[in-house]
Amino acid sequence: MSNNQQPQQSSEEIDLGQLFQLIGNAFKKLFAFIASIFKGVFHVLMLFLLFIQKHFIKFVIAGVIGIGLGIFLDIKNDQKYISSMVVEPNFNSVQQLYNNVTFYNELAKAEDSITLANSLNITTTEAASIMKMEIESYSDENQKVLLFDKFIRELDSTTVKNLDFDAYLENFNTFDARFHKINLISTNSTVAKKAQPAIVKSISSNTYFKEQKATNDKNIGFQEEIYNQQLNEIISLQELYKDVMVKEASKEIGGTNISLADNGGGKNKEIELLKERDELKQKIVELNLEKANKATILNVISDFPTRGAKLGGVMSQYKFMLPIVLVNILLVFLLLMELNKVLKKYPGK
Repeated sequence: MSNNQQPQQSSEEIDLGQLFQLIGNAFKKLFAFIASIFKGVFHVLMLFLLFIQKHFIKFVIAGVIGIGLGIFLDIKNDQKYISSMVVEPNFNSVQQLYNNVTFYNELAKAEDSITLANSLNITTTEAASIMKMEIESYSDENQKVLLFDKFIRELDSTTVKNLDFDAYLENFNTFDARFHKINLISTNSTVAKKAQPAIVKSISSNTYFKEQKATNDKNIGFQEEIYNQQLNEIISLQELYKDVMVKEASKEIGGTNISLADNGGGKNKEIELLKERDELKQKIVELNLEKANKATILNVISDFPTRGAKLGGVMSQYKFMLPIVLVNILLVFLLLMELNKVLKKYPGK
């Protein structure tokens, strides 16, 4: 029995030894492969550094030429400034606002500085400095949710059932937004602030919108009178119920009862009046908010700044952009030249 077990153990030891040897060889090959990759990357890096060293003077010359040409172009081309104003149009004046801004932009593109100066009440020189005017909606998801909530409140229950938020967003357009941002790009950093009064006045002086505002003011004033009258009536009734309950409490149990206080009726009515008074106060608050929001035809949420901000960052300037472009062009050209030399010496040619 012992003689049979020894060959079996020896065979198992040989099999395990071969297995460990195979695993060791696999790891050696893996490490050798990884080392070859690092050697290859290092070799390519050294070749690139040698290439840069060989043509270093050329790259310096290309960079200097780019900086000089960029400085010249920066001096020749006027610096552009951008100014932004956020507005809230009321009484469906948003369409007119977009039309006006588009009109100003067309005048700027056509370089009609005289008409643009008359429209914006600025000098011809200031009008000539305006490069572009644009307007865009200014809304985020929260504002869209609020607009959707306001929209469904005006609909009947049947229509609301067939409408969801995603469907509303699909039909949401620029004019539906509450706020809108006007951008003015100019070579004059102060012209936007000077043009702001004319832009606002072009909407607020419109006869139709003025009539709409006057009607809205009358309606708000009328509603305000009604709310105040109702509030005074509720206060008077509250005082009456208090007097009734005080008198009832002072009577003897066997005396005559006042009907308003029967079975706690006066107390219940007073609670109902408190609820009505709170609801009425909330309506008055909402009415005051509406009155404030619609005090003008075009609410200016954020004015044009006194001075506009420089358009673009550092990399938009020619003195930084041109050196990079010229150096990259030279790099590609020299690499193609080196590749051409290699191809000429290729054995298979």
